[in-house]
Amino acid sequence: MIIGLDGNEANAEKRVGSGKYAFELLKQFSKVQEHDFLIYFKEKPLPDLPKESRNFKYAVFGPKKMWTQFALPIKLTFSSKLDVFFSLGHYGPRFSKIPFVVTVHDLSYFHFPDLFKKEDLYQLTNWTKYSIEKSSHVIAVSETTKDDIIKNYGVNPSKISAVYEGFDENRFKPQLKGKIAKIKKKYKIRGDYLIFIGTLQPRKNIERLIEAFHKLVRNSKLEIRNYRLVIVGRKGWLYEPIFNKVKKLQMEDSVIFTDYVADSDLPQLISGAKAYVLPSLWEGFGIPVIEAQACGVPVVVSNTSSLPEIVEGSAVQVNPYSTISISSGISRVLTNQKLRKELIKKGLENTKRFSWQKCAGETLKILQKVASI
Repeated sequence: MIIGLDGNEANAEKRVGSGKYAFELLKQFSKVQEHDFLIYFKEKPLPDLPKESRNFKYAVFGPKKMWTQFALPIKLTFSSKLDVFFSLGHYGPRFSKIPFVVTVHDLSYFHFPDLFKKEDLYQLTNWTKYSIEKSSHVIAVSETTKDDIIKNYGVNPSKISAVYEGFDENRFKPQLKGKIAKIKKKYKIRGDYLIFIGTLQPRKNIERLIEAFHKLVRNSKLEIRNYRLVIVGRKGWLYEPIFNKVKKLQMEDSVIFTDYVADSDLPQLISGAKAYVLPSLWEGFGIPVIEAQACGVPVVVSNTSSLPEIVEGSAVQVNPYSTISISSGISRVLTNQKLRKELIKKGLENTKRFSWQKCAGETLKILQKVASI
């Protein structure tokens, strides 16, 4: 089988979410010997991508602008040697004579349109629509996302498969104290801290997290009052209110913004935290949740979207619209030692459900099925 792939999501220096998904699947596919892979890019592939081999090749072509709308469809029209094409991030080719599969990561723009810039909202809504309609099959990263696609796009359930994302089990595991101390020094973190990981954007609900943290340290015992909140993530969009909230609450000394942190530093940074908190309004999956659990850190998540499905009882769940609920959930994890031990144990057990190898294997089966139709 000859498989074509859109590798552009993976071809980014600062990979998060769908970029990490694409990168990890390319790594897995590069190890497969029984199929041929041709990965398409609009720009030269980065050096940390898997090396080319006999059955794993790269092709770069343009024009870059509106690549999925023009350059890719034209290329596919004249690339009849492909048996199937796979788009790893929401947008498939505008037209294609070759059957294609597309991965949809979440439909948060349906639930919270006001939290997106107008031009992004238009593209997400309309380009995802044609991609789902014209594809031979759709991969959703959770059962929640699968149900969401069926509900909002009226798709036959048989056309969609839920395939869980994974995590790097060789990298994300509990870290030695010496490594944690070194990473804390690098990012200028003093004392105990909570950690949040995600792009700075409204859907992540960081403003309420900061308010909840303010309530927590103001009303807690002395040792918790000295905690820091470490916010890891690059600036996305509509992020100015997050920084304004910190200033308004005079929390500049307690809230640390690290910007994007590479995967080489992330396991140590996570392992040093007393808890990982993700109070998102909507998540399609939430890779950092299982990365934190794999590092032996108790997790606090929203009781919405895919998060209850992903943690499956191994985390404290809170109401993302209530700063009291978020603050109370964090407090329970910090002060109840029995609960902490239970969450750490259950969290480590939960991560066994997820791996990139499993994700790639299930994805390949879908591609094979589509190619054989």
